[in-house]
Amino acid sequence: MDVGPNDNLFPHIDRDNVVALNSSGSGPEVIKSWDQRNSEVFLESDADDQLILRIPFTGSVKLRALILKAGPTNQTPNKVALFANQQSLDFSDVADRKATQEFEVVQTADACEYAVKAAKFSNISSLALFFPSAQGADTTRIYYVGLLGHWSERKANPVITVYETQANIADHEKIQGTDGAFSSPQL
Repeated sequence: MDVGPNDNLFPHIDRDNVVALNSSGSGPEVIKSWDQRNSEVFLESDADDQLILRIPFTGSVKLRALILKAGPTNQTPNKVALFANQQSLDFSDVADRKATQEFEVVQTADACEYAVKAAKFSNISSLALFFPSAQGADTTRIYYVGLLGHWSERKANPVITVYETQANIADHEKIQGTDGAFSSPQL
């Protein structure tokens, strides 16, 4: 597996459609390139310390890792729950759905990488991040969200195939000269 600049999924995130729920911002401001991870632009929860960030991709993604930079100290989320292919996830859905994977978030000023179970994130078109609470503060603050993995182009038109387990004679034209008499296998 190649790791490096081609592993970063930043160019394959549909930033125009990133949505943040219960936040002071819209969401795309924390989805930034690796060299911008230390900028002072952040996303902060609004009414309480819960926050949802919905991230769509421009193709099919096999996610390898999540990179988070949060804080400072007690504004760091205590955990993050990842939901694969849940583009419309909101706060009422979180209680009813089981997260694909969860991580405890460490308090640090640096960006931390969290390796995901690749088998659970092998063919995703969107990712929702749920931050349920902060580590003591009334609000949660996120500075950077990075994603590592492999992207592949989504096919424009799916292939739809119909298989017959047994032919229906009414669906087929009659063959000239048979007068509709067919032999059938003896069971």
